[in-house]
Order: sequence, then C-alpha cells, then structure tokens
Amino acid sequence: MRGVRFGAWTAWTAWTAWTWSGKDLTRTVRRWHHGVVRTLLNVVWLVLCGFWMALGYVVAGVICCVLIVTIPFGLASFRIASFALWPFGRTMVEDPRAGSPSTAGNVIWFIVAGWWLALGHLFTAIALAITIIGIPLAWANLKLIPISLLPLGKEIVPIDQVRNGVHPTFAR
Repeated sequence: MRGVRFGAWTAWTAWTAWTWSGKDLTRTVRRWHHGVVRTLLNVVWLVLCGFWMALGYVVAGVICCVLIVTIPFGLASFRIASFALWPFGRTMVEDPRAGSPSTAGNVIWFIVAGWWLALGHLFTAIALAITIIGIPLAWANLKLIPISLLPLGKEIVPIDQVRNGVHPTFAR
C-alpha cells in the first residue's frame, strides 16, 4: 500500500514506523492534557471554594475525634476533606470490605449531618453554576454530595485507576 509522498518518506511508512515503535503518541498527549486541565481546575477550585470546604470538614473531623465515640465519623470527615481539597481526577468507590457497621454509621451520619451537608453542596453548586467558569466547579460540588450523605464504606481513588479497573486500596 502506497501513501502520499513526502520527499523520500511516505505517509504510510511514517505511520508504520510510529505504530511499530510501541509508543502511542495520542494516548500520551491525551494523558498530559487531562493532567494539565485537572491541575488547573483543582487550583481554581482550591482558591474559590476548596480550601474553605476542606477546612470545615477538618474542623468537624477534629471535633469528632475529640469525642471518642465518634472517631469513625472524624476519619470520614478527614477523607471528605481531602476529596474536597483536590476533587478533579479522583472519584469515590464503594469499599467491598465495608459491612453492616458502616451501614449503621451511615444511617446515623445521614440523620445528624448528611442531609445538611448535601443541601449545602447543592446550593453551592447552584450558585457556582450561574457563571461560566463555575460550571465545572458546580459539577465537582455535586460530586461531593454522595460522599457527604453516606461517607462510611467509601474510598477515594484516582479516576485513572477506576477506568483501568485497578483499585490499589482493595488489593490488600
């Protein structure tokens, strides 16, 4: 098969050499582009609302850890704080090791704090979605609603590992 000539090389020869080199340039460029966009969105998120949300979750986590009985809720608050600080490029997955204690804890969390937090994230997302720049930030805020409703039995993992089917937290 002959391609379009470029001097001594043909387009077919260049494509064959690139394909057989074992490097997928498109995938590398796409991965670099997604990383840059995620970092940019995370920095904008951190400046506009991520720092304050994470600070609120950390304060709640410290209060919960001071009261000995509510330490699992404090650890969940710290997990949500790390997710609220840098949400782009990460997602929430179910922990298959979680059992009935996390379900009971989620019921208590939902009654005491979960629905209030979810409403706060919903109203913040609506306010952020009014502006064009705020639409991705509103989407990230909506992404925080499920974990703020039922945080126990969940893990935060990089989204690339979810797409590839690899969960390092569950491989233990």
